Amino acid sequence: MTTDTGRAAERARLRLLQLTALTSSCDRFALPPMLVVIGLDLGEPLVAVVAVASAYFLAYGLMQPVWGLVSDRIGRVRVMRVSLLGAALAGVVSALSPNLLVLGVSRTVSAGCVAALVPATLVYVGDMWEVRVRQRPLAEVLTASSLGIAVATAGAGVLAQVIGWRAVPALTGIGAAALWVALRRLPEPEREPTTGSPLQSITTVLRHRWALVVLVLVLVEGMVVLGVVTYLAPAVQALGSSAAVGGLVAASYGAGAVVFSRLVRVLVGRLSAAGLATVGAVMLAAGWALPAATVSIATVTAAGVLLGGSWAFLHTTLQSWSTEVVAGERATMVALFAALLFLGAAVGTAVLAPLADTGAFEEAFRVALAVAVPLAVAAVLARRRYGDRGDDRGRDPEGVDPAPGT
Repeated sequence: MTTDTGRAAERARLRLLQLTALTSSCDRFALPPMLVVIGLDLGEPLVAVVAVASAYFLAYGLMQPVWGLVSDRIGRVRVMRVSLLGAALAGVVSALSPNLLVLGVSRTVSAGCVAALVPATLVYVGDMWEVRVRQRPLAEVLTASSLGIAVATAGAGVLAQVIGWRAVPALTGIGAAALWVALRRLPEPEREPTTGSPLQSITTVLRHRWALVVLVLVLVEGMVVLGVVTYLAPAVQALGSSAAVGGLVAASYGAGAVVFSRLVRVLVGRLSAAGLATVGAVMLAAGWALPAATVSIATVTAAGVLLGGSWAFLHTTLQSWSTEVVAGERATMVALFAALLFLGAAVGTAVLAPLADTGAFEEAFRVALAVAVPLAVAAVLARRRYGDRGDDRGRDPEGVDPAPGT
């Protein structure tokens, strides 16, 4: 009976973590399908509305390491509840925004808040589940996050078309408020007191040559994947389709991520890390090649599916690599990894905004392709070389093995 009760409590904790990760993804990916609708409603050009998306990605990335430091000091659950409360309030303000300035500020605040959620849920799993069974709950949380991408991109476009775009931040705000209440039932994990200087940890990471390689790769990936995926829905709407259709087409990215993540779970252990990265690299290049040739509903949908597959294969390979490359500073490395991913997304979105504003989406996707191909080649070659250099793994720049237990 006790075992059954314990398993039920574990399942309940996992469901709360999944809902938290899903809410974060919904808030993060709901904006792109509504860019055109928001611009028309507020009387602003697309380039101005896109600036809101860039600010969102920037805040999301910059707050990742901040929340990581805070959670080490006040606890994982407290951080999640504080950030959910902030996201709930920001959602209300966004829904009532009278102009683009207020919307931009409220969305940026929301981004800074929900930035805490996915990292905190993953760290919580690491704190509460034993190593031998930890992969399953981690996979469940990440799958919920990918599902949130699909739900947000499809649902936001439909709601914006049928009810109005203000309903979307209102709903994510309500969801955040509900989770703020529900997470009172989530027990705070025990943790060791935090020691050491954050600056020292960052310096250690940045002195490691392979860590720098991973960070540069994920920065460029953020530009060419998350940054450019923002324009899938607007590209479809530029063809004359509604926001609902644009959102449904853009949802192909989230759907691809969910479906291919299941395949990755099967192939892990059967393919090397370099092999998984190769599959994702091919998908990345092929994904942007299609709409770069011609923009249509079919090519943009196919691009979304392939980019979702690249996210499942290539990004998760880079993400896993980030957890092992500097074993003694894993938390700092992962925080920097996330920060640079979304910094890249902000840059990619901003750089292509002028092309999107003039409707030159084929040119925008050609730029993405031109960056994606060398990124794909570099990622595969780097991961293969790292895999062949077992003596470098987890070592510092001077080649000294990390202390036991790190």
